[in-house]
Amino acid sequence: MIEKFSPNGACCRARSDRLQRVAMIDLTRNFYFVYGVLTIIGGVIGYAKAGSMASIIAGGISGALILVAAFLLKSNAIVGLSIGGVVALALLGRFGPAFLKSFNFMPAGLMTILSAIALGLTIASFVKR
Repeated sequence: MIEKFSPNGACCRARSDRLQRVAMIDLTRNFYFVYGVLTIIGGVIGYAKAGSMASIIAGGISGALILVAAFLLKSNAIVGLSIGGVVALALLGRFGPAFLKSFNFMPAGLMTILSAIALGLTIASFVKR
């Protein structure tokens, strides 16, 4: 109770900082779920449209790793963020140049945007941690 009336407000600042960290991790976690599912769906669509085994394998593995990262964020944020960041960076490295070359939104543009957002959230979550 003494901390509650602290003249410098240290208790309130600490609580506010903790809430911001939790909110950032939750935002990243929710985005990872969407990103992972869309990545898996993209792999399935790539296989269905072009018969690309590489699409379904890469999309499935990448999407599954992103979903694992999302689940890990609650129990082990460092590992979850590390996995999510590495996968997002790899997908950005794969789809970013393809998008800049062709300017086709599907799939390169969408994956570039999603990967860039995921990478930004991952970095922000690391910083807030």
